[in-house]
Amino acid sequence: MAELKTKPTETSVDSFLNEQVADSNVRKDCHTIIQIMEKVTGEKAKMWGSAIIGFGSYHYKYDSGHEGDICAVGFSPRKANLTLYVLGGTPAQDELLQQLGRYKAKGGCLYIKKLSDVNLEILGGIIRRCYLSKNATK
Repeated sequence: MAELKTKPTETSVDSFLNEQVADSNVRKDCHTIIQIMEKVTGEKAKMWGSAIIGFGSYHYKYDSGHEGDICAVGFSPRKANLTLYVLGGTPAQDELLQQLGRYKAKGGCLYIKKLSDVNLEILGGIIRRCYLSKNATK
C-alpha cells in the first residue's frame, strides 16, 4: 500500500502562511480560522502534508480495508477560496449551513471566498459538530 502523503509534519504553520499566502487579507482570515479551530478543538494548529492546517486526529477505515489517520478538522488556503474540511453531513449541521452565509459545499468540504461572507459563530458550530462527530483523539 502506498504511503499516505497527508500526515503531520514539522513545518511551521506561520512559515507556511507567510510563504504560501501572498494576500494579507487571506492570511488574516487564515489566522482567524486557526483561532476558531483551536478554541473549538482545544488542539494547536499543525501542518498536515504540504498545504493543510489541521487540528486533532482520527483514525478511519473504509469497507475496502483502506485505513489511516487524518486531522479531525482542518483547512487549506487555496487560490480560489478557503477550503475547510469540516462537513459531516449531519442534519444538525445542515441546519447550521442554512444560517452560515455565502459558501459552496461539496463532499466533506466547505468553500468560502472570505470570512466576511459568513457568520463566524455559526462556522464555529459547524466545526464543533464535525470535530465531535469524529471522536477526535487528543
